[in-house]
Amino acid sequence: MTLPSTHDLMTQLSSGALTARNLTQSCLDRITTLNGSLNAFIYVDAEGALQQADDIDRRRKAGEPVGRLAGLPLGIKDNICQKDTPTTCGSRMLQNFRPPYDAHVVERLRADDAVIIGKLNPDEFAMGSSTETSVFGPTRNPWDQTCSAGGSSGGSAVAVAAGLVPLALGSDTGGSIRQPASFCGIVGMKPTYGRVSRYGLIAYASSLDQIGPLARDVYGASLLLECIAGHDRRDSTSLDVDTPAWTTTLEQPLKGVRIGIAAEYFAEGLDAEVEQRVRAALEVFEAAGATIHSVSLPHSKYAVATYYLIACSEASSNLARFDGIHYGHRAGKFDDLVDLYCQSRSEGFGAEVKRRIMLGTYALSAGYYDAYYLKALKVRRLIANDFAAAFKAVDVIAGPVAPTPAFRLGEKLHDPLAMYLGDIYTISTNLAGLPGVSVPCGLTANKLPVGLQLQAPALDEARLLQVAHQYQVLTTWHLETPIT
Repeated sequence: MTLPSTHDLMTQLSSGALTARNLTQSCLDRITTLNGSLNAFIYVDAEGALQQADDIDRRRKAGEPVGRLAGLPLGIKDNICQKDTPTTCGSRMLQNFRPPYDAHVVERLRADDAVIIGKLNPDEFAMGSSTETSVFGPTRNPWDQTCSAGGSSGGSAVAVAAGLVPLALGSDTGGSIRQPASFCGIVGMKPTYGRVSRYGLIAYASSLDQIGPLARDVYGASLLLECIAGHDRRDSTSLDVDTPAWTTTLEQPLKGVRIGIAAEYFAEGLDAEVEQRVRAALEVFEAAGATIHSVSLPHSKYAVATYYLIACSEASSNLARFDGIHYGHRAGKFDDLVDLYCQSRSEGFGAEVKRRIMLGTYALSAGYYDAYYLKALKVRRLIANDFAAAFKAVDVIAGPVAPTPAFRLGEKLHDPLAMYLGDIYTISTNLAGLPGVSVPCGLTANKLPVGLQLQAPALDEARLLQVAHQYQVLTTWHLETPIT
C-alpha cells in the first residue's frame, strides 16, 4: 500500500479535494483496524479530533485563515503534556495524571491547526530502546510484529510507519527518535538542543532531552519542525534564535556538499547488511556531486559509558519528585513516612526505571561523584570537541543509526548492557547537543528497514534536512511501506 506524502495531503486539503474530517476519520478507522495488534496509540480522542477537523473545515470554507498544519492528523508521545488528557509516560506512577496545561509544542500545534488524535506509547519515562518497558505493553514493529519498534518513541514511529497518522512527535535523549525511525523505515529527527522548548516534556535527563518530529519523508519532518521550534521563555535552555523556513531550502543540490565518514561508526559489532546499505547510500551522495571525507571521532568509544552516567544521574534527580506525596502514585498501605516513599516508588516504577535511578544515585553519591559523574562530564566535552574538529572539514557526518536492524521482542529486555550498546551511534549526538536525522536507506534480506544517520553542526538543521531530502529525491526507500 502506498501512503500519501505530507505535501500531497496538504495540497489535497488546501484545494478542497480532501476535508480535514475525512482525513481524520480515515486515520481513526485505520487505528481501529491496526492498533489492537501494533499497540502504538494508548489513548485516542476520536470525538475531540473530529471536532478539531470540523472547525478547520468550517474556517477554510469560510475563507478564514488557517495554520500551516491545518487538517493534518498527528499523534504525541505520552511524555509530552496535553491539557486534561492522560499523560502517563507509560508508567503506573502517572496512570491517573491529566496535566492542567499544554506543553509548548502542543500550544504550537494548536496554533497551526494540527488535528491531535491521541497519545503514543513510549518506554516508561522514555527509558528504553525497544518500547517494551511501557506499563501498557510493547509496541510491535509493523514490518514484523515479532520485532521491536525501537524506543523510546516506538509508538510514534509505528503510528507513522503504519499510516495511522502522517506525523508524530517524539523525544530523543540518546537516540529515542532516530533509532525507532530507523527500525520502522521512516524519517525521525533530533533537533539541536534548545531549538525546541522542553516546557511540558516530562523530564528524563534534562541536559539531553529534545522533542522532535517523525514523518514519512523529510519534507514532513521539516514542516513539523518549523511549527514547533522557537524560543520559549519558560524553558531556560531554549535558544533565542530565528526559526528558518527549512521547507524552502530542501531543493538545493548536493554538488559540493562535504560528507564525513568516521571509521568509529564502521567498527566491530556493525551488522553486515546495515553496513552495506549505509555504504550504498554514500555512493548515491557521491554520484550526485557530494564529496566523501574521512573524519575521526576518537572519544566516541566512551560515549555509552558517558551517556549512561549522565542520563541516569539526571534521572535520579528528576524522578525524585515522584514520591507519592508531591506527585505520582501513592501506595495504599504503609507504616510510616519512609515506608510510604519506599512503597509508592516501588509500586509506581518499573524495573528499568528503578535500575537507572539506582545507577544515577550511586554515581552522584558522596565519594563517587568525582570518579563517575564529574569524569563523565569531562569526557562529554571531549566528545563535543571531536565533533567541532570534524565539522571544520565537512558539512555533515554520515553513518548507521543502529548496529543492527530491528531485533526480536524480548531478545534484549533482560540484558541491559546489550540494549544500551544498541545506542552506540546515536548518543554522541545528544551529548554534543547536535542535530541528527534518520532516513530510510534500504531493507535487509528479511525485509526490515535500515536507517542512515546524518549529523550536522549545532543549529545547522537547514543543511542536515537539505542533504536528507536530496537523498530521498534520488532514492525510493522512503516510499516502501509495511504490509498492514
